[in-house]
Amino acid sequence: MARVVFLHPDLGIGGAERLVVDAAVALRSRGCRVQIWTAHHDPTHCFSETLDPDLPVECVGDWLPTSVFGYLHALCAYLRMIYLAFYLVFLSGVEYDVVVCDQVSVCIPVLRLSRPRKKVLFYCHFPDQLLSQRGGALRRLYRAPVDWLEEITTGMADMVLVNSLFTAGVFRETFRSLGGVHTDVLYPSLNTHSFNQAPTEEPGLQGLLPEGTSCTFLSLNRYERKKNLGLALEALAALRARLAPGLTAGLHLVVAGGYDERVSENVQHYAELKELAAGLGLEGCVSFLRSPSDSLKVSLLQGSAAVLYTPSREHFGIVPVEAMYCCCPVIAVQSGGPLESVADGETGFLCEPTAEAFSRAMEKLLRAPQLRRDMGHAGRRRVQEKFSLEAFSDQLHGYILRLTQ
Repeated sequence: MARVVFLHPDLGIGGAERLVVDAAVALRSRGCRVQIWTAHHDPTHCFSETLDPDLPVECVGDWLPTSVFGYLHALCAYLRMIYLAFYLVFLSGVEYDVVVCDQVSVCIPVLRLSRPRKKVLFYCHFPDQLLSQRGGALRRLYRAPVDWLEEITTGMADMVLVNSLFTAGVFRETFRSLGGVHTDVLYPSLNTHSFNQAPTEEPGLQGLLPEGTSCTFLSLNRYERKKNLGLALEALAALRARLAPGLTAGLHLVVAGGYDERVSENVQHYAELKELAAGLGLEGCVSFLRSPSDSLKVSLLQGSAAVLYTPSREHFGIVPVEAMYCCCPVIAVQSGGPLESVADGETGFLCEPTAEAFSRAMEKLLRAPQLRRDMGHAGRRRVQEKFSLEAFSDQLHGYILRLTQ
């Protein structure tokens, strides 16, 4: 029985956190003893599985700062993860065989200090240095050693996995010195348990949507500027401008996603989007939801005409997979992970990241209810064939066995 510890910086409710939780649950189902170690875990802002006593979550180092006067986020994240790894290796007394870490690789040298040495598996969602803006000369000076550390420490893992072929290509382009490092693709899966249960926590969408709503589009992503959520609002405005008044009356957009009051960008961008909606004349046509529950998210996916997935060059993105499993077509930007998850013209549409392109795809689905149903059923089949939890569990367990043999 392999003993596996997952290390993750902040166990909130984003896509990376969903993958960590699903991976832990998957290995536990294969007989592994699993723990999750993190620097932050809020029981009121987390996935329900992390509250299960059978999936222990240890929180260490939350007293360390996440920034210095709103700056140095990367450096603080590095320090928190180094402390977390140091505590696990030297102070915890926990026995384990493999450590799985993601997002922050700088903790790997500390993990390699364990005696006897334990194996380290690093799951690369996307190079961290590509997720932050370069800025001016001072910022580039700050990022240079941080980026160098990311590359050097990533290469110190015993095994490196990536979440898509797209990320594998970006990994090779970004980490030039790691040309000899082999990367296997492990697509994120969908833990369908919560999607298969009838929503019970919420009264449904009746109290959420305005009376008379006949067609709902859904944007589901964290309140971050890089997610380009404004594109969904602009697409709705473009669609309304082109349609006859009779068709616009029941049209509604729900913008929902992860929101953490500790993150200034979440707070600022939420206000920016509400201001943009007002500027586009969409009052009464848009609802904004912050950190919806799993139950409400399922209701939204099941009740929407399509999900508008607006990020460009997204490394994978679990939202399109969730939508397709709920028989909801996906309209996504034709770059990054959606090129591998969404079948264009079959389970949704892949578009240029413009309001005009998105609005035309929305119009096709609005005018053709049968097309929505056909795409929805095709999407569910695609998830069952390509992104099942069973296949993910088998593949991940195989990697763990390879490391422990």
